Amino acid sequence: MNTENINKDILRGGQFLVKETACEDVFTPEDFSEEQKMMKEAVIEFNDREIIPFRGRFEAKDYAFTEACMKKAGDLGFLGVAVPEAYGGLGMGFVSTMLTCDYISSGTGSFSTAFGAHTGIGTLPITLYGTEAQKQKYIPKLATGEWFGAYCLTEPGAGSDANSGKTKAILSEDGTHYKISGGKMWISNAGFCQLFIVFARIENDKNITGFIIENDPKNGITLGEEEHKLGIRASSTRQVFFNETVVPVENMLSERGNGFKIAMNALNVGRIKLAAACLDSQRRITTTAIQYANERKQFNTPIAQFGAIKTKFAQMATSAYAGESASYRAAKNIEDRIAIRLSEGNSHQEAELKGVEEYAIECSILKVAVSEDVQNCSDEGIQIFGGMGFSEDTPMEAAWRDARIARIYEGTNEINRMLSVGMLVKKAMKGHVDLLGPAQAVANELMGIPSFETPDYSEILSEEKAMVAKLKKVFLMVAGAAVQKYGPDLDEHQQLLIAASDILIEIYMAESTLLRTEKNIKRFGEENQKVQLAMAKLYLYNAVSIVEKNGKESIISFAEGDEQRMLLMGLKRFTKYTNYPDIVDLRNTIAEKVTLENKYPF
Repeated sequence: MNTENINKDILRGGQFLVKETACEDVFTPEDFSEEQKMMKEAVIEFNDREIIPFRGRFEAKDYAFTEACMKKAGDLGFLGVAVPEAYGGLGMGFVSTMLTCDYISSGTGSFSTAFGAHTGIGTLPITLYGTEAQKQKYIPKLATGEWFGAYCLTEPGAGSDANSGKTKAILSEDGTHYKISGGKMWISNAGFCQLFIVFARIENDKNITGFIIENDPKNGITLGEEEHKLGIRASSTRQVFFNETVVPVENMLSERGNGFKIAMNALNVGRIKLAAACLDSQRRITTTAIQYANERKQFNTPIAQFGAIKTKFAQMATSAYAGESASYRAAKNIEDRIAIRLSEGNSHQEAELKGVEEYAIECSILKVAVSEDVQNCSDEGIQIFGGMGFSEDTPMEAAWRDARIARIYEGTNEINRMLSVGMLVKKAMKGHVDLLGPAQAVANELMGIPSFETPDYSEILSEEKAMVAKLKKVFLMVAGAAVQKYGPDLDEHQQLLIAASDILIEIYMAESTLLRTEKNIKRFGEENQKVQLAMAKLYLYNAVSIVEKNGKESIISFAEGDEQRMLLMGLKRFTKYTNYPDIVDLRNTIAEKVTLENKYPF
């Protein structure tokens, strides 16, 4: 166990909003250990050898090939990275788990989905909630790829309301087993899995219960046909029907009625892993677009030299850089929190559960931000390719189709937006994050006379860091006023929650990008990080615009008269630069670097 950072003051989940983070306290991809670098190279080599050359087979819905690739990944240990050594895994930390998911997922969304579903929601519920007997029986098989797992939660008509499932579990008269009946849909890996994690309701319980069910067609289990999908075409996705399927009582997962909690905590891990799974896709899409634009000539000039294309390159590279920065920041926070829990005597199960649960807000933020960035990246990739981008002969259209599902699974982005703000408010009510004090301080500041002194921004990134601090005031100002007005009924105002969440998302992503850049400038020098500095400034500039738009929309939706005028004046004050950056120059700096390198080089 890496205990290097156990004793440092690690922010709790959501506290990034109200406490300042020193750049030395964030983890960045430049901090990978030698072991992690070796794992990264091994995963990239597997992807380049086993997945990417065979994209055509995935697009042709070759489900058997997906299964064969999963077997190879199991043979190399990639399915067991997060599994403790006691159960046949590699027992690596959370950052290494993220890294593996990151670099193995970019060849095709089909394999990425199969891998993510198996290693995440197909295995984790047993690792985190199973009895010792359950773990000894099932985890070694799942860790090596001898067996594959699937996760049966969603039902027709249930959708995002996960606890509303109608699948029934009836206890036998002798108390030895349950009989489960019902239907599940959109089940990834259903076509080749040996084990299902199934959620069903016992009698009229308020909450569902989890069960481990082996896939035996003779035990009342039937599968629907493979779903024909927009993307992830060779990811096996079927309906699963249970007809009085017999499940021994010892196969109940955790306790009766604990299924909803299991489902939610599994999804927390799934959300941050989904962000990781979108990162290398962005890198590869960006690289492919750059290489095409450097070769494609119009008017005797490579299109990479045109300003319109440079704008796209700058945005694509910046989004990838920001996604990396935020994802690995959160991953290390989780890893450190797990280490603290273990040092305090928690079991592996409890430490992992509480470590991830602590950062559920950040997991939702990352899921939304990075899934939307990869979609935008692939969309711009098609545009750079022009008419060829629309053709199946180039990889862009498949990348675009595969990216689309990321905004839907692991909880839709709309659900995750509302969750991020809702969870933050709940944390504040429990006293885990002090929102009231800082929100009151902002309200007092609005009533006071603003300073007209010109700040000293001579230190590198000083204005940008001050701007992030002001964006936090925007959130506190808007959320504080909204909570004051609506109280516990705030969750009924979904449009307001979504606007507030977009402010929260931009704060976390912009701050993470700045902190990574600041840390690396201190280590490697400003000249070495010149382009990264440009990306950090460009991301922040765009973030300020998004915050301003959503702040204004929020304020005019719930405030009137003098209150509205005061809040809008505050918004203007908190989103105003002293020295606006030269955006065209920033874009050109980024574009020229990636064009010269002929790839995403960061």
